[in-house]
Amino acid sequence: MRVIMAGLYIHIPFCKRRCVYCDFYSNTDMSLKNQYVEALACEMRARRDEFLKEPVTTLYFGGGTPSQLDESDFVRVFRVISEVCSPSDWKEITIEANPDDLSLDYIRMLKRFPFNRISIGVQSFFDADLSFLNRRHTVAQAIEAVRNCRAAGLDNISIDLMYGLPGQTLEQWNENLSVALHLKPRHLSCYHLTYEEGTTLYKRLRTGQIREVNEEDSVAMFSLLIDRLREAGYEHYEISNFALAGFRSQHNSSYWHDKPYIGIGASAHSYNRQSRQWNVSDIREYIRQARIGEFNPEKEIIDEDTRYNDAVITALRTSEGLSLLRLEHCFGKERTEYCVEQAKPFIASGKLILENGNIRLSRSGIFVSDSIMSSLMFVDDKD
Repeated sequence: MRVIMAGLYIHIPFCKRRCVYCDFYSNTDMSLKNQYVEALACEMRARRDEFLKEPVTTLYFGGGTPSQLDESDFVRVFRVISEVCSPSDWKEITIEANPDDLSLDYIRMLKRFPFNRISIGVQSFFDADLSFLNRRHTVAQAIEAVRNCRAAGLDNISIDLMYGLPGQTLEQWNENLSVALHLKPRHLSCYHLTYEEGTTLYKRLRTGQIREVNEEDSVAMFSLLIDRLREAGYEHYEISNFALAGFRSQHNSSYWHDKPYIGIGASAHSYNRQSRQWNVSDIREYIRQARIGEFNPEKEIIDEDTRYNDAVITALRTSEGLSLLRLEHCFGKERTEYCVEQAKPFIASGKLILENGNIRLSRSGIFVSDSIMSSLMFVDDKD
């Protein structure tokens, strides 16, 4: 009986322009789009057997900017997806989109396909922030995009917001949240700005052009985020994610609950519990591999220690936390006892809560979650 949820991720690496903070693989050469879509089809057909192992219940078009695809592109992609997995299993089909792509006509086109969820990369409701981040939309376009989605009948809307920008005040972040809540999305993903090595933003930081927001302000912004969204009825179900009842991201939840997934496209990652693999981060090379029918992903075999550490980290990100019963079932009594022993100081200090056989972060623990997770990880002394 096939009961384990699996997800299909399709990477669309095209962008009209690069955001200063982004370290995901993307390309601004739209002339390669048709060849790339054909390469996606080739990879899915080449990996047909993998789709037979479990029902694919969630589809996620990520990027890059998937809303750079047009109707003919979606026709070709969905035709092949329907060949390799059963549409009757699909529960959630998400597309990421940039606000200025979301005209009413474009959303009506999306509605001709099985999309039932949209994630809109708003990031900020201040035009100055959007300019700093090198986003190509305006605040007015972001608000109009949400309204257009609803007018077209696509009302399962998620909004991405970013906080901790250089110079951002608590009052500005509060205003961002007020505008977002006024729009009443079903879901909100809110991330602290990070400085990834190799990005334009990182270079500006290293050269002293900008300064990171201080830790006190970061904590205050995150605390305000938690309070305001909870007051508005959103469930804080993962460190950076909030949802109204019944509207958690099913696809992303599969990552946090150790479910297998298949990644299609340049730089896309796949996971089957025994290994991870990822495609080449080069559109032209990916297209070349598709043409000769020889995909050469890199692969990492996952040992027991890595699986345990991954299970601890991902589970503690969620509101349910880490099930000790499941941990023992997967990794044995000795590893579970190790986890509990490592958790004891944090339980005593109130940073972790042990309840009904689950260990989860407390409100205060969320603010130091990285150090807690690190302490619970298994480190082989022989290394």
